[in-house]
Amino acid sequence: MKLRKLLSLKQWSHIFRASWSYIASPTVSLGDKLLFAVPALLYWVLPDVMPVVPIDDIGVTMLLMGWFVSRMERKYPVLVRGGTAGKR
Repeated sequence: MKLRKLLSLKQWSHIFRASWSYIASPTVSLGDKLLFAVPALLYWVLPDVMPVVPIDDIGVTMLLMGWFVSRMERKYPVLVRGGTAGKR
């Protein structure tokens, strides 16, 4: 993600809406959903196991959400309509 997009409130609002839409969508496979959920949950539960990464839990989750949404937009382009996932 470019720095300009990283600091854009419009981009982050899209990421938050789209990530929840993809997670709730029955079209997205369970494996793809777990690809986002498992690392985020592990980092939230086990932050002391990974002391080398000095990023806050929310920061890691937001970076994972950005990666997850960009991956799902490429993999499931049918779900992306009008800027948000799952709306028709």
